[in-house]
Amino acid sequence: MVDVREIKSFKLTPFTKMSASIYGILGLIGSILMLIVLAFLQATGVIHHLGQFNLVTGLGIPLIVLLPIGAFLSTIVVSFVSVMLYNALVPKLGGVKLELEGNEVENIPVISFSLILSAIEAIWAFVVGLVLAAVISPLFSLIGAISTMPAAANITANITNVSGATMPTGAEIGTAGILMSLVLIIGLPIIVFVFGFIWNALFAILYNYIVTRVAKIQLEFGQITGNLHELKHIPVLPTALAVALVYMLLGLIGILSGNYGEFISNFIIYFIETALIAILYNYLAPKIGSIKLNLE
Repeated sequence: MVDVREIKSFKLTPFTKMSASIYGILGLIGSILMLIVLAFLQATGVIHHLGQFNLVTGLGIPLIVLLPIGAFLSTIVVSFVSVMLYNALVPKLGGVKLELEGNEVENIPVISFSLILSAIEAIWAFVVGLVLAAVISPLFSLIGAISTMPAAANITANITNVSGATMPTGAEIGTAGILMSLVLIIGLPIIVFVFGFIWNALFAILYNYIVTRVAKIQLEFGQITGNLHELKHIPVLPTALAVALVYMLLGLIGILSGNYGEFISNFIIYFIETALIAILYNYLAPKIGSIKLNLE
């Protein structure tokens, strides 16, 4: 029997702690792999123009420290803010719905899944656009002010005389900065929302109608009290296979742009990544606490 459940909210601290721990460990694994590659390059002398620079001590060892710490700290920020946004938007947009049969996700309702995820992505795009605009607009204003100085004006006039091309004035440069800021603050979130909605909808559609015939995402929830549940365990192989198959199918879109190998690389990358996340989650959950969420 299929049971439709809506994720009404996530508990902030458990979700953030688990996500940051997983990606911190993934960052450590990635840095170790990079160290091995750098050690191989150093030993074989493939890169000759580096002189006396040691790839292992100069780059590899610092990455073992910096990459896990950076992944851990950045994931804390991203996870905490994203969960806050999710919890705040659910009363207005509705939460992600899952059609469950036992532990298996039989179906992901497309609209609810796509709407709230693309809304969160659009808010992140607005924040990024705001930061970029705060940097770009003063920079363009400064360039415009410099271009009006006598020495710069003479250089501009000489370039115009030699090339015949009309150089932008200081006012035009300032206007361009304002327009670019508006595009970043208004246009970028809209673009991210539209394309994010389409991408998330494709994910759900491909999962519902194709992937579930081969493999299904499995999530083992346990009730704590009332609507409060915990994600106790993630079966590794079926979940990794299902996610990898979805991204493999999405990678087929790359064939349209001439990238014929993307669907294969997508399958390999997302299978390994999802499997590692599930393994780490199952290992860490009894030690640092599982993700807790309200299901209705």
